[in-house]
Amino acid sequence: MSDIRPATRDDLDAIVAVHRAAFGRNNEGDLVRRLVEAGRDAISLVAVDENDGVLGHVLFSPVTVEQGDDGKALGLAPIAVLPEHQRQGIGRELIEEGIGACFVRDARAIFVLGSPAYYAGFGFAKASAHGLHDAFEGGNAFQVLSLTIDGLAGYQGRVTYAPEFAVGL
Repeated sequence: MSDIRPATRDDLDAIVAVHRAAFGRNNEGDLVRRLVEAGRDAISLVAVDENDGVLGHVLFSPVTVEQGDDGKALGLAPIAVLPEHQRQGIGRELIEEGIGACFVRDARAIFVLGSPAYYAGFGFAKASAHGLHDAFEGGNAFQVLSLTIDGLAGYQGRVTYAPEFAVGL
């Protein structure tokens, strides 16, 4: 069983290592480091074991909405769990805690680019159904979760992630 807590600066190297192990490459870990160094880690949570070892990580960063932007929309990315701890519910716990933290922070909406079948379980739905699209042309994989009844009111057009996402593309 793991505990979920806010990430600290001291966790950064372990977080980068989790992303590297989970994805088998440096891209996601490097992205996390760039977002943290730029101060765009709006919500960053880690799953830790009893020895405070980092097992998983999720990060939410600000996104910009083409029309109606009010600074209250966040993007969920990236998320990773160490391979030997995957399929144990740690990723789900991180996402659920993260969504709760976004709500407490007064965010209106969360965007994600990922598996529609997986993220539907958290309440995410096609962003295109709300007149929203992403710069990565994610199609149905680009989804949104409204955190309030009118969380998407006034939001239209292109949703742009933090500039750190474009590095290395």
